[in-house]
Amino acid sequence: MKILYFAWLRTKLGISEEEPDLPASVTTLFELIEFLKARGENYAEIFADLSVVRIAVDQEYVTEDVPLSGVREIAFFPPVTGG
Repeated sequence: MKILYFAWLRTKLGISEEEPDLPASVTTLFELIEFLKARGENYAEIFADLSVVRIAVDQEYVTEDVPLSGVREIAFFPPVTGG
Protein backbone atom coordinates (compact mmCIF):
# COMPACT_ATOMS: atom_id res chain seq x y z
CA MET A 1 0.00 0.00 0.00
CA LYS A 2 1.15 3.50 -0.79
CA ILE A 3 1.24 6.11 1.97
CA LEU A 4 1.15 9.77 0.92
CA TYR A 5 2.15 12.78 3.03
CA PHE A 6 1.12 16.36 2.23
CA ALA A 7 2.05 19.89 3.34
CA TRP A 8 3.88 20.17 6.68
CA LEU A 9 3.79 16.39 7.22
CA ARG A 10 5.80 15.91 4.00
CA THR A 11 8.20 18.67 5.04
CA LYS A 12 8.73 17.20 8.51
CA LEU A 13 9.39 13.69 7.17
CA GLY A 14 11.34 14.76 4.11
CA ILE A 15 9.34 12.38 1.88
CA SER A 16 6.08 12.67 -0.01
CA GLU A 17 5.27 8.96 -0.24
CA GLU A 18 6.41 5.52 0.77
CA GLU A 19 5.39 1.87 0.54
CA PRO A 20 6.62 0.31 3.79
CA ASP A 21 6.73 -3.41 4.44
CA LEU A 22 4.17 -3.85 7.20
CA PRO A 23 4.24 -6.65 9.74
CA ALA A 24 1.26 -9.01 9.71
CA SER A 25 0.17 -7.54 13.05
CA VAL A 26 -0.71 -4.22 11.37
CA THR A 27 -4.27 -4.76 10.17
CA THR A 28 -6.05 -1.47 10.93
CA LEU A 29 -5.47 2.22 10.31
CA PHE A 30 -4.70 2.96 13.96
CA GLU A 31 -2.23 0.04 14.10
CA LEU A 32 -0.56 1.53 11.02
CA ILE A 33 -0.27 4.91 12.73
CA GLU A 34 1.26 3.27 15.82
CA PHE A 35 3.69 1.36 13.57
CA LEU A 36 4.71 4.59 11.83
CA LYS A 37 5.11 6.47 15.13
CA ALA A 38 7.57 3.79 16.25
CA ARG A 39 9.74 4.37 13.16
CA GLY A 40 11.32 7.52 14.54
CA GLU A 41 11.03 10.91 16.16
CA ASN A 42 9.69 12.70 13.07
CA TYR A 43 6.89 10.16 12.64
CA ALA A 44 6.05 10.31 16.34
CA GLU A 45 5.89 14.09 16.11
CA ILE A 46 3.54 14.31 13.12
CA PHE A 47 1.16 11.74 14.60
CA ALA A 48 1.31 13.03 18.20
CA ASP A 49 -1.92 14.99 17.80
CA LEU A 50 -4.32 13.40 15.31
CA SER A 51 -6.69 16.36 15.65
CA VAL A 52 -4.38 18.26 13.28
CA VAL A 53 -4.06 15.43 10.75
CA ARG A 54 -6.73 14.38 8.28
CA ILE A 55 -6.74 10.91 6.75
CA ALA A 56 -8.06 9.58 3.46
CA VAL A 57 -8.20 5.88 2.66
CA ASP A 58 -8.45 5.21 -1.07
CA GLN A 59 -9.40 8.88 -1.51
CA GLU A 60 -12.26 8.79 1.03
CA TYR A 61 -12.01 10.78 4.26
CA VAL A 62 -12.10 8.63 7.38
CA THR A 63 -12.27 9.55 11.03
CA GLU A 64 -12.44 6.10 12.57
CA ASP A 65 -10.26 3.02 12.68
CA VAL A 66 -10.71 1.03 9.48
CA PRO A 67 -9.30 -2.32 8.33
CA LEU A 68 -6.39 -2.14 5.90
CA SER A 69 -7.32 -5.24 3.92
CA GLY A 70 -7.52 -4.30 0.25
CA VAL A 71 -6.48 -0.68 0.82
CA ARG A 72 -4.28 0.70 -1.95
CA GLU A 73 -3.57 4.24 -0.71
CA ILE A 74 -3.59 6.20 2.53
CA ALA A 75 -3.05 9.95 2.58
CA PHE A 76 -2.19 12.08 5.61
CA PHE A 77 -2.64 15.86 5.38
CA PRO A 78 -3.54 18.91 7.48
CA PRO A 79 -7.10 20.22 7.68
CA VAL A 80 -8.05 22.20 4.60
CA THR A 81 -9.96 25.45 4.75
CA GLY A 82 -11.58 27.29 1.92
CA GLY A 83 -13.01 30.62 1.29
